[in-house]
Amino acid sequence: MAYPKTKLPLDFRTDYASLVSKPMNSPRSNAKINVFIADDSLIVREHLVTMIEELAGIEIVGQAENVAEAISAIRILKPDAVILDILMPGGSGFKVLQNIKQAGAGPMVIILTNYPYPVFRQKCLQAGADFFLDKSTEFDQIPELFERFRGTKVSQAEDPQWVVRSIIPAR
Repeated sequence: MAYPKTKLPLDFRTDYASLVSKPMNSPRSNAKINVFIADDSLIVREHLVTMIEELAGIEIVGQAENVAEAISAIRILKPDAVILDILMPGGSGFKVLQNIKQAGAGPMVIILTNYPYPVFRQKCLQAGADFFLDKSTEFDQIPELFERFRGTKVSQAEDPQWVVRSIIPAR
């Protein structure tokens, strides 16, 4: 199934009130993990969609290719998890990360980047990212991360860096 990069799901208009009133990271009645992808590369987004669609209980709720689209859609859709690139048109993934984490715990955030420099990693983790992955060497860890997230459902408010410590060693 192809997902439009900027368009919201077809049922969005009919379910707007319930989407807006639901706090971020709240339990979903259908127990699915709703995922949003923000990356400027169409190839990366398509690869992520293909990979995630194979996982039971996980659903892609939207995509964005730039910062403005990402911030807007994440505020409206309130996904459980966001896969976020650092460098995107219209700003950076840092801006998106800060925006979605400023109001509290927010969704689980996986930074997926071609720029895995220690300074970027530190900045992202300090800003509230739960994971920091190198696109070229750690892309295949994403299914495992979602399996752990689904199995644990640990509140980020209780331990914001729970997954970083358990899966990704300090470099």
